[in-house]
Amino acid sequence: MSALPLSPSEDRQWAMLAHFGAILGCIPSAIIFAVYRDRGPFTAQESKEAFNFTFPLTIVAIALNLLNLLPGIGWIFAVVAVCLWVFMTLAGAYAAIQANKGRPYRYPLNLRLMK
Repeated sequence: MSALPLSPSEDRQWAMLAHFGAILGCIPSAIIFAVYRDRGPFTAQESKEAFNFTFPLTIVAIALNLLNLLPGIGWIFAVVAVCLWVFMTLAGAYAAIQANKGRPYRYPLNLRLMK
């Protein structure tokens, strides 16, 4: 038994949540893509876009947080990690607002890792 397709408003809602998930990194968009990709075309498209944006930044954030442990200069990496998190959160929020309006959003400098 297959799941029912999403209604247009649900499709926009899950697409929006995939972008808002940037506050937590790439995991929310990956989960939303895995669960809803066959149920809503807009959700599939936008969660894939959100994942492609957040995945490399999540990897960089993890590396920065590990470098944060270095004595003496670790604070520099902590500041950069916070700036990266703020950037990812704000970019995701802007994309979520566009997705909620039903407008597809493309991040300007995005690696298209997931096709």
